[in-house]
Amino acid sequence: MNIFGIDLIEILIRVPVVLICLVVHEVAHGYMAMKLGDPTARNLGRLTLNPLKHLDPIGAICMLFFRFGWAKPVPINSRYFRKPRRDMALTALAGPVSNFIMAFFGVFITSVSIAIWYRNPVIEGFGYNLWTAWLIFIETFILMNISLGVFNMIPVPPLDGSRIFLTFLPARYYFGIMKYERYIMLGMLVLLYTGLLTGPLSTIVTFIFNGMFDIVGLIPGLGF
Repeated sequence: MNIFGIDLIEILIRVPVVLICLVVHEVAHGYMAMKLGDPTARNLGRLTLNPLKHLDPIGAICMLFFRFGWAKPVPINSRYFRKPRRDMALTALAGPVSNFIMAFFGVFITSVSIAIWYRNPVIEGFGYNLWTAWLIFIETFILMNISLGVFNMIPVPPLDGSRIFLTFLPARYYFGIMKYERYIMLGMLVLLYTGLLTGPLSTIVTFIFNGMFDIVGLIPGLGF
């Protein structure tokens, strides 16, 4: 069975991966804000791994089917920050960075798994099927995390990239752009649905994916 051209088994694998990617991404925002002096996310119970606290239905569906999406933004009160513009940018950056870190960890685990396989290529039957499912899961985990990180670095509202790059603009320009946030997001959805955005983003994701494996491959015994 296929949905939007995606096999049902692949969708079932993507569901837990999407939950992990989105939840850790948002908790990273909230944790960074807390470390910089803003307790808002903590006080509202957003420093939790409970996915129900973080999921945005549309963003999760986009992540599931298009591999690019978003979660419910963690509330941030910049009045708590000592340096509001800098600290807002650091808080926004924490989300994508957490995804890239998880992706790199996934690459390392994959490389170790494959190295073990090459030394013991005797798995058969159910064990082989389990091994294959594991590799599909971890590859999906890597790609989803890179995709979420890359997508959120786009410098348009309401994505994290806008909080990073637009903070360097004068306040009147910043807020002038932010008031069109909903319309910009609608445009992003259209671009995702038509594939006009997924193509360029997928190219960037593939480049980072291959680059991470190249880096891990420099570790003795993990190159392949």
